[in-house]
Amino acid sequence: MSLPTAPAGWDLRARTQVQQLRSSAIREVANAAIGTEGVLPFWFGEPDEPTPQDIRDVATREINDGNVFYVQTLGTNALRESLAAYTARLHGRGSVDRIAVTSSGTSALMTAVQAVVGHGDHVVAVTPLWPNLVEIPKVLGARVDTVSLDFKATGWSLDVQKLLDMLTPDTRALLLNSPNNPTGWVISVEDQRTILEHCRKHGIWIISDDVYERYYFEGTSAPTFLDIADEADRVISCNSFSKTWLMTGWRIGWIVAPKATLPEIGKLLEFSTTCTPGFVQAAANHAVNHGEPLIARTVARLKTARDHLQAELSTIPGIELAAAAPGAMYSFFKVTGATDSLAFCRDLISETGLGLAPGIAFGPEGEGYLRWCFASELPRIDDGVARLRTYMERFVR
Repeated sequence: MSLPTAPAGWDLRARTQVQQLRSSAIREVANAAIGTEGVLPFWFGEPDEPTPQDIRDVATREINDGNVFYVQTLGTNALRESLAAYTARLHGRGSVDRIAVTSSGTSALMTAVQAVVGHGDHVVAVTPLWPNLVEIPKVLGARVDTVSLDFKATGWSLDVQKLLDMLTPDTRALLLNSPNNPTGWVISVEDQRTILEHCRKHGIWIISDDVYERYYFEGTSAPTFLDIADEADRVISCNSFSKTWLMTGWRIGWIVAPKATLPEIGKLLEFSTTCTPGFVQAAANHAVNHGEPLIARTVARLKTARDHLQAELSTIPGIELAAAAPGAMYSFFKVTGATDSLAFCRDLISETGLGLAPGIAFGPEGEGYLRWCFASELPRIDDGVARLRTYMERFVR
């Protein structure tokens, strides 16, 4: 007996909230040019070095030893203990019962938002911002309002009062990334205290994207809410191994959350990924415990690249720069006369083979800007600058 055919005209698209999500304009540019000979890609937030050999060797040994089975949902005991100790070293305190290991920093952010944000909730995000973080609450049916950083020659800055005015009693969560992708802006401890006090008053969750906390050029670690929050505060920190230990393709991150929130985070991880692979966690554990020299070398390298790129870009007509960013690994600069940054980046690739990220990818506030990831060798950066200079000579006429 044959089944009846499906009714004609059914709408086979995903639900409305998913259809309305904005796709990544960075990927739109990159996907059209990845693998093209002669293209210089500075579009992704990814260092140009592979993961160090000693970290890779740990994962290889674990696989060869047959350690390829399920592990604990919240993470292996060894890695959680190491992350608790790491958190305590950086922020004064850390405990295993606040740590959850996730399959990527992106998963950490998605899980954190799922844990505290629901349909119809009001969420506020500080922008320009990595697009995933703005769109994640929308997947859940939340309403997202944004407060933009201000672009000044002296550097990007946050109007804290403007943010506080947006954080009304009906706000469920604040999403904040510092050091910031794409601007490199770093929040001050004073501003953190003001924001935390306000959020305590109204019961607002703070979800802090701390992925770039070690990519900080003015100290060991950038200020985070973990430095000042009490254990009873509604603060969740999300982090990743991708940048700090050059492990972008390994897809492993972690969450620091209140003890009372962790069981529910465990449920969400069980329903999404079950667990992060044990051999990946073993490599990550080695990185946490032996990776400080790598971090110091990487930060020094990034600072040199930042200063070099800043000096070179400042000589190109039509480029407007803020002061050198205190953190992250990006230059986010304005292009005079560029009203469509996506079209600009497409044309830049086709004309010169230079791949940058369009500012519109980071929200409407980023239109007219370009992002350049400077986690690269200086000769490669110089080649890119030369291509941009050639293009700008024609563009600004």
